[in-house]
Amino acid sequence: MSETAVVASTLTDKLVAAREASIVLAQANAATKNKALRTIADAVMRNQSRIFPANELDLANGRENNMSEGLQDRLRLDEKRLAGLSHAVLEIADLTDPIGQVIRGSVLPNGLNVTQVRVPFGVIGAIYEARPNVTIDIAALALKSGNAVVLRGGSAAENTNRVLVDVIQSALAEVGLPFEAVQTIDEFGREGAKELMRARGLVDVLIPRGSANLINSVVTESSVPVIETGAGVVHVYLDESADLDTAVDIVHNAKVQRPSVCNAVETLLVNAASAPRLLPAVLTRLRESGVTIHADERSLAIFPDAVAATEDDWATEYMSLDLSVKVVDDLDGAIDHIRRYSTHHTESIVTNDLARAERFLAEVDSAVVMVNASTRFTDGGEFGFGAEVGISTQKLHARGPMGLPELTSTRWVVRGTGQVRS
Repeated sequence: MSETAVVASTLTDKLVAAREASIVLAQANAATKNKALRTIADAVMRNQSRIFPANELDLANGRENNMSEGLQDRLRLDEKRLAGLSHAVLEIADLTDPIGQVIRGSVLPNGLNVTQVRVPFGVIGAIYEARPNVTIDIAALALKSGNAVVLRGGSAAENTNRVLVDVIQSALAEVGLPFEAVQTIDEFGREGAKELMRARGLVDVLIPRGSANLINSVVTESSVPVIETGAGVVHVYLDESADLDTAVDIVHNAKVQRPSVCNAVETLLVNAASAPRLLPAVLTRLRESGVTIHADERSLAIFPDAVAATEDDWATEYMSLDLSVKVVDDLDGAIDHIRRYSTHHTESIVTNDLARAERFLAEVDSAVVMVNASTRFTDGGEFGFGAEVGISTQKLHARGPMGLPELTSTRWVVRGTGQVRS
């Protein structure tokens, strides 16, 4: 941050400053915003000597407070992850600016020219926990889409987020944009989060990312409109026609590649006809990677090297090397189980039967449905968005990985030549 900047002293001051910054950003052209993003990407890499010690302090505090391994993994920044974040910011800079895009339009019989165009929301609030990558991702996407953003990153990552926001603010000031376009309110604690949720009129939309408890709390308590992201009780269903090698590779990747994230599979469903053929190889590969199998009775009969599943397992987002496994009679049984326990995030079917694949896609009501692919692909970066704000599991304008278009609203622009209505 520039040394001459006046730092807001209260949360309301910060929100007012964010509103004023959003007006400037809404008028900034793509070249200016892209310059800011490239400056941020460079600054993130140049400030590793500040970022890593702050992150290690947060990790040390987490270990002292018995933070789970999954949350520690989400909290951790290393050279590879920081480089990935910097690269994602550069990718966002290369994306087409959504602001001003014409969605639809027409010339009316009376000569009026009517167009619907994309515009920024204005001020976005984000509440999340133990995810310093979200600080970079949301800030970059918000800036590119012309929005100011106010961040509540939680106490677990407070030291890391403080440094990251300072790095971003310095980069904004360097290119002549208001540093208040990206702010953290972590210093105001939980009361600050509550005030953010009540800041209707100053904050245009609120996006929570984190545990089911955090998301539900924001959805129920906020008077600011919320784009709901969801916990990931994610399913993979192995159909009776599934190829063995494909099933082994997809399930292993979906669980083991990074178990602490929301698109990791948590429940494996297996068709009864194919279970004796598929389960031994699929579950042996998982056990070799340290996965604890929580199996129903029929799965235990085929693979005894497991623990008995309980009713709670089917609704659990483990975020760890744990997987619940259930044998179902058929596709109907798989779909019924998913409808009962899914958080509507991501579900995948492994099959060589086109009709069953199409039925799965049509009847499973989740934000992302897949055929013969790992659920780990549900990600803004993997979908070509550069990064993501989160995975929306609601059914309003944004659903699935949220990129630039999902951070915009629209307005109607009418151009006339003196027409009056009769």
